[in-house]
Amino acid sequence: MPELIAAVGGPSATVLEEHRGEFMVSSDLARMDMNVVHGYLSRAYWCEGLPREALERAMRNSLCFGLFEGQNQVGFARVVSDRTTFAYVFDVFVLESHRGRGLGTWLMQCVVRHPELQGLRRWHLTTRDAHSLYRKVGFTLLSKPERHMEVFTPDMYKVPKS
Repeated sequence: MPELIAAVGGPSATVLEEHRGEFMVSSDLARMDMNVVHGYLSRAYWCEGLPREALERAMRNSLCFGLFEGQNQVGFARVVSDRTTFAYVFDVFVLESHRGRGLGTWLMQCVVRHPELQGLRRWHLTTRDAHSLYRKVGFTLLSKPERHMEVFTPDMYKVPKS
């Protein structure tokens, strides 16, 4: 069962901590290791070149979840939500060295169980290659894709080559 800890300030009044053996998932923003999170995301296909300052601002305005082995961060997920009707899941990863152990599924289970994200009408995410992971926690393909629109700038963070 998740352990809930009251927190002061930040985008969440409730910090979730859940333990499984030597691993922990925490939504305490202060625990996040920016070197690990930025190190991974700045080379990820979906946000390659992401500036550290942009990530820090995004994290301050999101509900973040860190996956830890002891004190070392080995995974991450971020949610943008009004905590009433909608949530968008971003930036989910588990370091390559820790894949294949069900940790990504557990991380996402913790995300969707967070008490401030209950009773939402819609959850959304985009993925190129992790459909089977997200299906395990209830995500499906869009029911009405023709109703969804976007403004998409795929090369937002890429530095032009000189």
